[in-house]
Amino acid sequence: MYTGTLDRIQNPTERAEGSATVHGAQIDEALDVFWTNRDKQSVQRNLHMKGFEALIRQELINAGIPDNYIFTGKPYLPGYYRARKQWDLVVSYDGILVAAIEFKSQIGSVSKNINNRFEEALGTATDTAAAQERNEAFGPIAPWMGYVFILQEDEETTKKDRDTSAKFEVDPTYVGMSYEDRYQEMIRRFLLHKVYDAGWFLTTTYIDGVRTHKEPLSIASFAVFAAALNGRVQQVQAFLEDRREKQTQSDEPSTGRTPELF
Repeated sequence: MYTGTLDRIQNPTERAEGSATVHGAQIDEALDVFWTNRDKQSVQRNLHMKGFEALIRQELINAGIPDNYIFTGKPYLPGYYRARKQWDLVVSYDGILVAAIEFKSQIGSVSKNINNRFEEALGTATDTAAAQERNEAFGPIAPWMGYVFILQEDEETTKKDRDTSAKFEVDPTYVGMSYEDRYQEMIRRFLLHKVYDAGWFLTTTYIDGVRTHKEPLSIASFAVFAAALNGRVQQVQAFLEDRREKQTQSDEPSTGRTPELF
């Protein structure tokens, strides 16, 4: 477990202006990175998602988290059904997992990979939640998990009436859906049932040099994601302030622990 001590989360009055909203131009910059790094090697290294990672990192800094408590480069978190799992971005201090965020995408070959994306997303969140429930792996506050998904929109993803045949009756919600609809429903249910605490779902096209993007799921827009993330930082800040006040009242000395990296 990470046991670094945060000296101080910045006061909201010290935050950069405009932290609540990332403007369309900034999302466009992230999409530039996405479409520029579409070769196989870049995708395998997740370089095409670095623009979106940078957006979320800046949102955390604007919310008051010092940069040195934000970890990228595939940091590991403990699991329960498996020993450990890499996440794309982790925020951790004073034994608390403030946030763990996955950045995933689908660029072509959706029919071959859609189930893998579902299983990976569900398994990662479920295992991390179990580690907290069974072992309190992430400290006194339950971890906050976010899921960012970017989908290349094309004829394959938008075609309706995808096959839903099975040996038993399938949830009728899925009948008639396209792959894009299924991804939206996946994220909607993740949020509804608190598998993830926040999600950001964005679709994008790049045709004849013209790039477009949409946020078709209102509960998984960037604005909603950012608001949830800011709320999480405030929750942890309130907890730490309350704990320190109680320590002062009881004259319990501070641990004075030194931050340690993963």
